Amino acid sequence: MNLPNQLTLLRILLTPVFVSLLFVDNLAVKAASFLVFVVASVTDYYDGYTARKYGIITLTGQFLDPLADKIIVSSSLISFNLLGYVPAWMVLIIVIRDFMITGFRSYAILKHKPIITHKLAKLKTYLQLVVLYFIFIYHLLTWTGTPSFLRAVTDWIQAWNVIYSLMFAITALTVFTGVLYLIENRAHVKSIATGLFRIFIPSDV
Repeated sequence: MNLPNQLTLLRILLTPVFVSLLFVDNLAVKAASFLVFVVASVTDYYDGYTARKYGIITLTGQFLDPLADKIIVSSSLISFNLLGYVPAWMVLIIVIRDFMITGFRSYAILKHKPIITHKLAKLKTYLQLVVLYFIFIYHLLTWTGTPSFLRAVTDWIQAWNVIYSLMFAITALTVFTGVLYLIENRAHVKSIATGLFRIFIPSDV
């Protein structure tokens, strides 16, 4: 368990912590939830940085890193859906797409057939986190006791459906990168699909 993998595992372990704190009816606790979320998401940069810097690329890391990203993003989206900020259909599309691609990628790694990750797909993950930061901060600012000038900002965000627009753009980008992912790796995807078909439906059936 090297340092990059430890950071990745920390990201996974911190996810239920910030989700639990988010639903506590106390502003200080919610602020602590945001801090934990920031720490968890920042580990995504540092685990990749340390892995590249010291040449620590392992099969475990290749599997855990994208899985950790999907866990923190999906958990955040589901939480914000429960809080009424994100429509369920957007959450469903993003979660299904992300875990489907992660499943294909993990299977490919185990079969020593690594799948190419498009730069746009990597950008998508970072943009997802940026939008989640935005929603998180909005949630904190709408709490009772917020100064009037900040309430004016939150009122404007609500009036112009800014969160919905940002999430719609992220959902569209997520779908687009998913399709792009499958097209660019269609040979691998076909091979993986064939392998899975043989596993679940034996030839003697």
